[in-house]
Amino acid sequence: MPPAREIAPPVSIQVNARSEIEERVAAGRILWAGPLLLVPARTVLWLTFQCLLALVFLALHRPDPFHAAGQWWIVYGTLGDCCCLLGMKYFTRREGIRLRDLIGPIRMRWGHDLWLGLGLLILAFPLFWAGGRLAAWLVYGSMAKAPLEFIMQRHSLPLWADVYSLTVWWVIQSATEEMTYQGYVLPRLEALTGRTWIAVAITGFWFVAQHFMIPFVPDWHYVVYRSAMFLPFVTAWMLVYLRIRRLAPFIIAHWPMDIAGAIMTGIR
Repeated sequence: MPPAREIAPPVSIQVNARSEIEERVAAGRILWAGPLLLVPARTVLWLTFQCLLALVFLALHRPDPFHAAGQWWIVYGTLGDCCCLLGMKYFTRREGIRLRDLIGPIRMRWGHDLWLGLGLLILAFPLFWAGGRLAAWLVYGSMAKAPLEFIMQRHSLPLWADVYSLTVWWVIQSATEEMTYQGYVLPRLEALTGRTWIAVAITGFWFVAQHFMIPFVPDWHYVVYRSAMFLPFVTAWMLVYLRIRRLAPFIIAHWPMDIAGAIMTGIR
């Protein structure tokens, strides 16, 4: 079937409403291929780029090339984001909508989305607090025994890379992450499966998994800790999104988190 012509729907239409997506599924404009390819994409791409860079470092006789390559995740991560954006651009065009439509309406009158984003950011703090302690208990027995230096995976990169991470990386990273998992994959899997819990489970698994790929460390303690830490946050985040179906507040809330991550992992 030839791709549908990309059109700009009227502002009043919420193209990520479940009823709208179900109509496009019934019309054959949304297939399984898009969500199933994009849901693991960031995890797979980031691991691939880390491995490729490790091969370069190996050829240059750098010590511990895989770990050294992982320190550059905040730079090569943008390559993964660009690939995801291109993938979503292709599949949304087949639906007959724009990539920008995944974000949904933006409501800035009286600072509506700014205040909602602030509320989401405040919600995130207790979820990370609970997730961190749950993860420490599961993996290390207590928070006091958790090796925070190892978990943080702090890096030491050239000045230009630090400047990039604090000026460009987080802008692209936050928006792409929200668009991939929440704006694109989650509501389409919900419509394709007919079950919200299945969509949340599949999307949530990969939403969590990407967080132990920045960078990937072949240590099960690290993998389980990072996964358990993000699980409460990711689950609540998706359930709130399914309620409002607009990404602007989530992107606004996500920006400070990624800025903080860039600062904390870049501390020398």
